Amino acid sequence: MSITKESELVGMKKISDIVAYTLREMRNYVQPGMSTKQLDDYGASILKDFNANSAPFMTYKFPGWTCISVNNEFCHGIPSAKRILKEGDLINIDVSAEFNGFWSDNGGSFVLGEDLNGHQKLVDASKEILRKALTNIKGGVKISEIGHLIETEAKKRGYKVIKNLGGHGIGRSLHEQPDELLNYKNRFDQRRFMKHSVVAIETFIATASNYAIEQNDGWTMVGDKGGYMAQHEHTIVVTDNRPIILTEKNEIWN
Repeated sequence: MSITKESELVGMKKISDIVAYTLREMRNYVQPGMSTKQLDDYGASILKDFNANSAPFMTYKFPGWTCISVNNEFCHGIPSAKRILKEGDLINIDVSAEFNGFWSDNGGSFVLGEDLNGHQKLVDASKEILRKALTNIKGGVKISEIGHLIETEAKKRGYKVIKNLGGHGIGRSLHEQPDELLNYKNRFDQRRFMKHSVVAIETFIATASNYAIEQNDGWTMVGDKGGYMAQHEHTIVVTDNRPIILTEKNEIWN
């Protein structure tokens, strides 16, 4: 969507605060021995307290309130009572929701407890790259140039990007134009970021794969060549200068 009046910005700030708070509290709540279903139930209780609706459920009938992906799972992981979390797991939580007709999206990867499996470096790279990408987004900047920046920064650190996942427009629904805000330079993409537009910018930084493939459950995605992936995501409003980070309260950079 494009912000055209103050009431729309207020609405986007409200739902963005809700999803940011939910993500932050889920990250603070999780501990080894807990199932991903327990963690999702906790996130669901927060969203319900705000009278907010799960965006993936509303849009796609996703079997959970939030997406929780663990270790080799890249994204869209289904919460399960059978999936028990362990110390050192690489976890990604993606929370998107709707409130009063406005939609917002955010996500973050983190290591549970002690970094027993050496995932922290990947997580840090994803966070740093998202920060750098956002500082370069403003009205008139080519979408493909931000993709190029993300891939270049990933390569500098010895990582790859997932080429079939990307950010997207958001606001009045979960996925809007501009879609396919990819993590690499598509030289055929001449689109530019538009001032006042609302977009969800996400990193997909991987150790071994360039593509994510869907599993038999119809949701969970893993790498075509295995390995691990870290994702971080903010919903922003594009301006003439640095964007307004609507989901900053998730504290994914802390």
